[in-house]
Amino acid sequence: MNIKELQKLVIDFRNDRDWKQFHNPKDIATAISIEAWELQEKFLWKSQADSYEIWNNDVEVWEEIADIFNYLLLLSDACWVDLEQVFLNKIEKNNMKYSVEKSKGKSDKYTKL
Repeated sequence: MNIKELQKLVIDFRNDRDWKQFHNPKDIATAISIEAWELQEKFLWKSQADSYEIWNNDVEVWEEIADIFNYLLLLSDACWVDLEQVFLNKIEKNNMKYSVEKSKGKSDKYTKL
């Protein structure tokens, strides 16, 4: 499935339940933040090694990622954003800011490269 097909699934799910009335950009953005926090909570105070163990075995982690993606699809619909296109634009911009020659193996911000 592509992004548009996944987005249609989410929108159909929402519309079948008459939830669009609750899905304004502010509330969806808040929901993304909450879901991201729930994902972070799974890793809080864990070692890096433990985080890989959690990632590989905790289905709730995968579900939090799916929840975040679900809300991103809804937010892009609510704001009339072509998620696929803005992603492609952003990755191109990042390619220019973080050239392989300057950034490979480094975690510095592009302004410090």
